Amino acid sequence: MVDPTREAELREAIELFFFGYREFTAGPDRILEQRGLSRVHHRILYFVGRSPGIAIHALLAILGVSKQALNAPLRQLIEMNLIVARAGTHDRRFRELALSAEGARLEARLTGTQMKLLGAVFEAAGRPAELAWRAVMLTLTEGRRPLLSSGR
Repeated sequence: MVDPTREAELREAIELFFFGYREFTAGPDRILEQRGLSRVHHRILYFVGRSPGIAIHALLAILGVSKQALNAPLRQLIEMNLIVARAGTHDRRFRELALSAEGARLEARLTGTQMKLLGAVFEAAGRPAELAWRAVMLTLTEGRRPLLSSGR
C-alpha cells in the first residue's frame, strides 16, 4: 500500500513520466508516420544501429518481446531495405541484423530529434538534475536491461 502522504507526489510523478515520454516520442512518431511506420520500428532501428550484427535472439532480449511480436515489424523493415539480415558469421543458422545505408540515415534522423530534445532539457535543468535523472532511470531499469554502452 502506498503511503497516503506520498500518494499525490507519486501520482504526479506518473503523470510527468507519461507526458514526458509522449513529448520525447512525438518528433520521431511524426517522421515514422510519413513512412507508415510506428514506434516499434524506431526501437528496432535504434537497437540494430547500436549493435550492428546483432542476432535476432539478442534483439528479442533487449526489446523484451516475443518472436511473434518482432516478426512483422522486422520483416517490414527488411522489405523496405532499412535493415539487412545476413547469415551469422559464427553460426550460419542464425541471422544477424544491420542497418542499411538508408536505415542508418532514418535512425539518425529519428534518434537525432530525441538527442536534441534531451540535450536542450539537460542544458536547461543543469548537470545535477541530469545526473539525478540518470540515477532514477538506472534504478528503475537495474537488472532488467542489457547494457549496450557504459555511457557513464
